[in-house]
Amino acid sequence: MRCLKVAFGMEDDETLIDAHYDDSEFFAIYEVCEDGSVRLIEERPNSARDFEEESHGDPRKFKAIINQLLDIDVLAAFRMGPNFLRIRDKSDKVAFFTRTRDLKLAIQRVIENFDWLWEQVKTKTRKNL
Repeated sequence: MRCLKVAFGMEDDETLIDAHYDDSEFFAIYEVCEDGSVRLIEERPNSARDFEEESHGDPRKFKAIINQLLDIDVLAAFRMGPNFLRIRDKSDKVAFFTRTRDLKLAIQRVIENFDWLWEQVKTKTRKNL
């Protein structure tokens, strides 16, 4: 069965952060499968949260986020900042805007867009081979 690992940028246990993804308190890591099944894998601390940026959208902070989420397919967020383009263009991660801060609804939106997300992940994987 096809499954994706999705990291939601969180403010608390039920709410996605209303700030840049890299300012998340932690990442809620879920396995989301094509049959609609969902499993919480872990809540991973955001070690880049207090990163001292030289300028807004510091590329080093982008690298810090990517390095702590190496095993993730999809970065799911209500909002992203300047590093969104770097995530999209210079990583093997797929950025997905949930358009909601409610975690349950955000997970539902990932399920509803599973096939599209799967294709995006596979395309990025092929480009990085």
